[in-house]
Amino acid sequence: MNQTKPIIPLKERLAYFAIGSILFLLFVLFSYVVAREWFGQIDFDLTVKMQDRISRRFDNPFSTFSLLGSVEVTSVIFILIYVLSLRKLHRLFIIATFPLFHIFELVGKTIVHHPGPPFMFHRYSLGLSFPSFYVNTDYSYPSGHVGRTVMLALIISFLIMKTKLSTFKKQIIWFTLAGICVVMAISRIYLGEHWFSDVAGGAILGASFAVFTAFLW
Repeated sequence: MNQTKPIIPLKERLAYFAIGSILFLLFVLFSYVVAREWFGQIDFDLTVKMQDRISRRFDNPFSTFSLLGSVEVTSVIFILIYVLSLRKLHRLFIIATFPLFHIFELVGKTIVHHPGPPFMFHRYSLGLSFPSFYVNTDYSYPSGHVGRTVMLALIISFLIMKTKLSTFKKQIIWFTLAGICVVMAISRIYLGEHWFSDVAGGAILGASFAVFTAFLW
């Protein structure tokens, strides 16, 4: 990432701001739909089918993988990305997009009436837990794990796009990042931690803040 160009043309910045704003508005609209419980049956059916068709042998792998989306792990990754790519303290405000994401995540989990999957669906199998695991609200929308994963994946994709790597290498990295996001989404539903609508909302919110980060870059 040492080859990353820190200066982005104004026209490109405005495009990022517009896309980020559209995605955020989409998140607000989607949140309204979720609050109206339009996804209730879809959420339930998808969780049941996923847990029926995926072997319980995946309890530990998915539980371990989900740790990558925790606040603690993703915070370290986000700061490392900033330090390794910019190294400019006067642009430290870029880091603010990460805590801002969590503010909107907590707002969603406070005001959007959307209880998470009942205990009978829970399959998290590790005794390990981070301090953030104990920060709970009554509702599960949106998924912070998926939102953080999508946000970081898109930021890394943005930085990779600005490098001089070959197109083939870039595509390999992008497909890998996309795969990580998909597995994270599947794991959160399979483990009974979130519904599909939680995962979708988290992905949209994470994507919007990733694009806003690119705007500030």
